Amino acid sequence: MSMRHSVVLDDRRCRGCTSCIKCCPTEAIRVRGRKATILPDRCIDCGNCIRVCPHKAIKSVGDALERLKEFSYCVALPEPALYTQFQHLDDVDIVLNGLLKIGFHKVWEVARAAELISAFEHECVLRRGRPAVTPQISSSCPTVMRLIRMRFPKLINHVACTILPMELAAILARREAEAETGLAPEQIGVFAIVPCSSKVTAARVSQGLREPVLDGAFAVRDVYLRLLTPMRELERVEPHSTAGALGLSWAACGGESAARASEGCVAVDGIENVIRMLEEIEDGRLPEADFLELSACTQGCVGGCFNVENPYAAKMRLRGLMKGLPETRSSFTLQGPAQEIVRRDKDREAAMAKQLRIQALESHLPGLHCGSCGAPSCHAFAEDVVLGRASEDDCIFKVRARMRDMAGEGGADEYLPAPFRRQQPLHHD
Repeated sequence: MSMRHSVVLDDRRCRGCTSCIKCCPTEAIRVRGRKATILPDRCIDCGNCIRVCPHKAIKSVGDALERLKEFSYCVALPEPALYTQFQHLDDVDIVLNGLLKIGFHKVWEVARAAELISAFEHECVLRRGRPAVTPQISSSCPTVMRLIRMRFPKLINHVACTILPMELAAILARREAEAETGLAPEQIGVFAIVPCSSKVTAARVSQGLREPVLDGAFAVRDVYLRLLTPMRELERVEPHSTAGALGLSWAACGGESAARASEGCVAVDGIENVIRMLEEIEDGRLPEADFLELSACTQGCVGGCFNVENPYAAKMRLRGLMKGLPETRSSFTLQGPAQEIVRRDKDREAAMAKQLRIQALESHLPGLHCGSCGAPSCHAFAEDVVLGRASEDDCIFKVRARMRDMAGEGGADEYLPAPFRRQQPLHHD
């Protein structure tokens, strides 16, 4: 299934300035003909390019709220980061009641699914002890998952087996809605309300399931604006919340680690810090950690690009919302939700085979990263060739070597532009 990303580029605004290609952690952007293009199979929806583009040519978009009209019955799956966007909010149920006023028929909290996954992981540790492959890496951030596939395929076997909390919530919510309404699954729309572009893309193309289980995802900022008036006009607040403090804590970096209730957990936020940590794991320099919680956004999901609030203020509000809540309201049982905890695709062999071919080709390139081929580095060019996006002949040094073989030593430089000719030794009289 082709990837339809949430991060998109507006050609009309792009000036080909190359600011974006310098900040992309997976070298997913090419600038040719004074216009940038984003390679969909390399983009991880981290949003770095959005922040650095001086012309505002790159943006991130969620699904349109008008999509609710496509279904007879709609379920909202609010991520806990949504609750942190409202000033002076002291009750999650106010937000959940507001969602029922703007077109949703049912709410099913992603925080509740996070508690189920936490309980599952904790039980796995109790039953099986320390994982055979350590450190284990959380699978809760789609950007980090794509980053590992792109740049660190050797670490795929470190990734936890669980699906995203919003995917588990979608599976359970749709099942409940079918039982309660008697409607067919295709008549029920299940939509997540997410804090970042990466989760919009994950809702469209699952990384852990054969088919997506969500019908779409709305940006927190879009739903936030629609909620302000209904929340203010509520006459009565009905109880709908089913998550405890542990589930809400997943909204901030460190929450998932705390929910595991085990030592040896490390929480890292920010895409640059995540990359450095993955490099250390790849080099075998982090042997004492059992579990890594890696969040691409600053401070975790509260720092997502779809939020409206400062991540540090949002994290402060999160602590306030967690006060007075029970630690958890969801328990894990082998007969219940365990059947919905699905293992991720095991395509390590294919990823490794592709990476080995890229490394083999890159080893025969000059490593000058001159950009004459149109790619930002020799590694990116090698991947372009392996994936069929470019030819080895696009490398001017490869062409020179082939011409030298044909014309004899020294006979090829006259066909090359001056900057790429071999330096001639100076002759002194």
